[in-house]
Parts: sequence; C-alpha cells; structure tokens
Amino acid sequence: MTQAFDAAAQQTLLESRARMALELARRLGADACEVGASVDHGVGVSVREGEVETVELSRDQGIAVTVYVGQRKGSASSSDAGEASVRAVVEKALAIARHTGEDPASGLADARLMATELPDLDVHHPWPLTIDEATDLALRCESAGRGMAGIRSSDGASLSSGEGVRVYANSHGFLGSQCGSRHSLSCMLIAEDENGMQRDYDYTSARAPRDLAAAEAVGESAARRTLRRLGARRPATGRMPVLFDPTLAAGLVGHLMGAIAGGALYRQASFLCDRLDTPLFPEWFSLGERPMEVGAMASSPFDGDGVQTRDNVFVRDGRLASYMLSAYSARRLGLQTTGNAGGARNLRITAPLESREALLARMGRGVLVTELMGQGVNGVTGDYSRGAAGFWVEDGEIRHPVEEFTIAGNLETMFQGLVGVGDDTDTRGSIHTGSWLVDEMMVGGS
Repeated sequence: MTQAFDAAAQQTLLESRARMALELARRLGADACEVGASVDHGVGVSVREGEVETVELSRDQGIAVTVYVGQRKGSASSSDAGEASVRAVVEKALAIARHTGEDPASGLADARLMATELPDLDVHHPWPLTIDEATDLALRCESAGRGMAGIRSSDGASLSSGEGVRVYANSHGFLGSQCGSRHSLSCMLIAEDENGMQRDYDYTSARAPRDLAAAEAVGESAARRTLRRLGARRPATGRMPVLFDPTLAAGLVGHLMGAIAGGALYRQASFLCDRLDTPLFPEWFSLGERPMEVGAMASSPFDGDGVQTRDNVFVRDGRLASYMLSAYSARRLGLQTTGNAGGARNLRITAPLESREALLARMGRGVLVTELMGQGVNGVTGDYSRGAAGFWVEDGEIRHPVEEFTIAGNLETMFQGLVGVGDDTDTRGSIHTGSWLVDEMMVGGS
C-alpha cells in the first residue's frame, strides 16, 4: 500500500471505542447495548487502452450502536469513530429508543451463545503494493488480452487491494475482532467480426496475493472468453435443458439462501415458508456452510450478534434441513438462532461431480448459459425470468454462441429438476460450486 495501514493499531483503537460506547450506554440508562465498528483501507487502479484511467486510495471507517431500553430499540451510526462521535452516537441511539414501540423479539442474543472460540482463521494478508506496481500489473493484464488476435479494444483492466478491521461487542461482555484482506484483478475486452462486437471479462480474487492468478493469465482468459462470443445468434424457442456456468450457479445458491433467510420468512415473503424437512433438491444434493474454514473468503468465528458460528447444513440429502437465522429473526419465528446474523459463510455443495463434457452429453440439446441480465427473480413466488447469453448445444456438443434470449422457470422447480453438478468448481468467492444442469426451462429466442 502507498499509505501505511497498521491493522493491529486500528484493531486496538476500535476495540477501545467499542468498550467506551458500551460503558457510556450503561451509564446513560441503557439496559443492553451492542456496537459494531470497522475501518477499511485500500488502493484501486484502472487502466484502459494502455493508459491509466483512475487511481483511488480509500479509507473508510464507521461505528454503529444499538441500545435497548426494555424492549425498545434505538440505533445510530457515524462515519467518525472519534470519542466525541462515539458519545453523540450513543446519545442519539438512546433518544431513538425512548421514542420507539416495544418489540418482544428485540434484544441481544442469549449470553450462553456468545463465541468463546476465536481462532486466527488466516484471512489477513496485506499486500505492500505501490501505485506503480499496481499499475504495472493492470497494464500487463490488459496487454496480454489485447495482444490476442481478434481483440479489437479494451474496456479496461482493474486491480484492487484492500484490508480492514471489524469489531463487534455487546453488554454480555463479548468482544470479537477480526482483520481481513481481499485482492482482485480483472480485465474486460471487446472483439469484433462481420456480425458485430462482443465483450466479456475474467477476474481473479483472493485473500492472499500469492493466490491470485497471474496478470497475463487473466488477460488471456478474458480474451478467449470474448472471442468465443463472436457470431452469436438467437436460439430457438422452446422447453429444453439449461446448463448454468459456475458463477451463475452460485447465483442460484444465493437465491436459495435469500429464500431461507429469517427476515424473508417472518415477513412471509418467501416461497420456502413452512418448508423445513420437505424435499427441495434431488436426494444426492446437500448444501452447508463452513464458517471456520481457514483462509476462506467469508470465514469468521462469530456472527453479527456475537454468536459462535458453526458448520450448518441447510440442505441435507435433498431436504430443506435448516433456515438461516439471526437472534432476532429466530425469535420472530419461535426458533433458535443458527449463528447467521450477517448471512451464510463459505457455502459448500456435497454432490456427485461430473465433467463439463459429461453434463453436455446428458443435456443433448439445449443452452449453456454464461451470462444473465436483469432482476427477474421473485423471492415470494420463486418465479424466475432473466435475459441470457451463452452457447447452443446440439448432440451434446457446443455448436455456436447465442444471445438475446430469456430463460424462465420457477426456482423450486429448477432445484427439484437439478440433474447434475459439474467438477468445474469456482472457488473465487464464498460460494463454491461447479456448473448446474437443470432438466428443463422455457427458453425464449427466435
């Protein structure tokens, strides 16, 4: 980094501010209090056509305080974690709490559930990168892609590197903190032939710089992905199998998790209300989280309530085994928290894995989807309709690129119609999965 960031010093400072806020809240009459504080520091460089477009240095901090007066709750926050700001935030939160209605579900998570195991999960790997070094990596990435035959121009390459600290504390006496880092490099390119222009991209992302793909490899992969889209046409209309690329399959997992999130459930805004222990996927499919996985993208020993995280199984042998609950949503539903305040962490699929070739052979005739557009997902009904691009498959082989079509179905039907998971697992994010082959969807093309 071009500006020094002392994560340990920031961690100590934020822990001190959190303790200060708790003590102030107690003295000013709060029955309970919880505090979240964070600071993030990063550098970002973007280049385009061999020229530097932007250089950004960022440093953001904040503190949020929630107080409870009986069953009344008040929250306030500030982007300044100085002592005066902490006092002002606590006072504001208390003023709000005294003017809100009582909520029987409000309050801290049970003290007995607070995290006691707080290991170092190896998620903090700073990158002492200068602006010149960051720029050089972005330029090398773009140059490698632009140098491939058929590439017309570049939409840019970007490198970002950041680290930060987050702290959570509450009046049960719990205080947890974690330092983390995230680095990424991406490239988007444009290709052209007699049928027009196409663009695509690729990226690499990791906690540790050593785990990033080489800059040149990212650029070349972006070029190959772009070139393969040339000559795209609209596919035929009809009901047919759809193979989702791993990045898009991860999105389907995300829709599932949104539907089993406590907030959606207690609002009756999910197509999976009252569905625990009912079939949702084939029997060979299971899905769980591993929040204590060392070095993973979403690892944390405690959730947003301070509750000890644990390995949860959300889908076991095809049946919905658990919802995803915070302390508040669990109380609203008459259930127990699953340690998921703030979401799921490191989702992993257990299923028989097949090669891309095997999945294409099973598909026979259909579409391989590599890009989705639009927001046509209804979490209440499960209805799913998105614009798409990808490749036409005939006799189990990719024939040509396709674009300007839609795929439509219902998430529950799609989950039940899952017939295969690929071994091409994408490990760049917090959801690890390979391609998904769904037996039938409505494809709207020509």
